[in-house]
Amino acid sequence: MSDTVTKPLPHPDSLSQPYWDGAAEGKLRLQRCAACGAVRHYPQLVCSHCYSLKTEAFDASGRGTVHSWTVAHHAFHPAFKGELPYTLLIVDLPEGPRVMGRLVPAWVGALRLGLKVRVSFPRNEAGTPLPVWTPEA
Repeated sequence: MSDTVTKPLPHPDSLSQPYWDGAAEGKLRLQRCAACGAVRHYPQLVCSHCYSLKTEAFDASGRGTVHSWTVAHHAFHPAFKGELPYTLLIVDLPEGPRVMGRLVPAWVGALRLGLKVRVSFPRNEAGTPLPVWTPEA
């Protein structure tokens, strides 16, 4: 029996699969209402603006500005204990929604509200691409 605890992995469904396909390509892929154009994240079945069921995926810019952040000092899951502390960002995208992801640890000293950031999708030990943010050059 192993003492190793594995991290939880995303379980894509028909709504979120375009996001994860984009992540695998290194792109931030979002959902947009095909009827009114409202952009949303996380993907949803029904548009909250016009109630349409028509959606389309598109590649966002992958850029944004820091809206807020928190530093995790306690692991929400035992598999993350060795990564503490880590910084989670809330990022405002120019396309409209706010998204979340980790800040690359080397950039903690540069962190401030309004900081311009860019997303990338490195793969974790299980091969899953997850969003991380770094300041824009």
